[in-house]
Amino acid sequence: MSKRFDAAKPMQVGGQAVLEGVMMRGVGMVATAVRRSNGTIAVKKEQHVSLGERFPVLKWPILRGAIGLVEMMVIGMRTLNYSAKVALDDVNEKENGKGNNGKSNGNGSAAKPETGFKENLKLGATVTVALAVGVALFFVTPLLIATFLFNVDQQAFLFNLIAGSIRVGLLLGYLALISLSKEIKRLFEYHGAEHKAVFAFEKGEQLTVEAAARQSRFHPRCGTSFLLIVMVVSILLFSVLDAILIAWLGKLTIVMRLLTHIPLIPFVGGISYEFIKFSAKRTETTLGRMIVAPGLWLQKITTREPDNTQLEVAIVALRSALGEEITADASLDALSLEAISVN
Repeated sequence: MSKRFDAAKPMQVGGQAVLEGVMMRGVGMVATAVRRSNGTIAVKKEQHVSLGERFPVLKWPILRGAIGLVEMMVIGMRTLNYSAKVALDDVNEKENGKGNNGKSNGNGSAAKPETGFKENLKLGATVTVALAVGVALFFVTPLLIATFLFNVDQQAFLFNLIAGSIRVGLLLGYLALISLSKEIKRLFEYHGAEHKAVFAFEKGEQLTVEAAARQSRFHPRCGTSFLLIVMVVSILLFSVLDAILIAWLGKLTIVMRLLTHIPLIPFVGGISYEFIKFSAKRTETTLGRMIVAPGLWLQKITTREPDNTQLEVAIVALRSALGEEITADASLDALSLEAISVN
């Protein structure tokens, strides 16, 4: 099976690192590949039609970014849960000897699966909690600190510049702290593998470990870069909003800021999506390189150089997301499948 890259209408692929694996998203397909403790690769594929494809109005600029952000969070949580189940199965098999006859059911879960309703309910609750924690840490906390430690709450731009700087500081501190963990370092290596595989596809190279190894681990469309752009956009947008409110109301309180800033977070995400989409297409220009540079610098924290076994996992995930049939518990060396041509 082969797929070709159409320069006139390029297919965009992307993904994320999961526990000992990589999730990749192609057109209408999400595939997750996870390295098991016995060396094989568990593969799970899911058909996925985005909300934008179902409802064309959701593909409008800005709106598509906000909707896509929520969709990727849901997909990301689901695939993280899957990779965790694969890891748990490996632990159970080791503890129980052969356990399940030493085999996985192909979906990385030997345990009795939960019903669809219960699983969706848990997933919804997890995404909601994750969103709430993220908003509280990176949006509410900087507003509170800027309000109570700095006497600039009626100066729209200066206030939001300080709050934004605190926000960036919290993000950098958080990433630096978690990067000290051995498990997170492994996750960041798979993050690097994901970027390298995507780059090989985008450059029209064969999807092999050798081709991926030659690529950079720093990608301009990375979610890490997106987060940084969100924080810059929030400074500008909320400064304008605050200036309007202060001119209208005469004074702006912390309660009013919370009531107006938080509902606009999806709008900030939508604008940031359009910005990163615009800049990623112009990385060959001086302006484009300047725009994406801060995000690429940040990826020095959130990515690590992967080894060949991790690149194998990323390639399997990407080839699966592009429609290639790869069986569960596959070993890339034993696949003997035609490399996907994207020229």
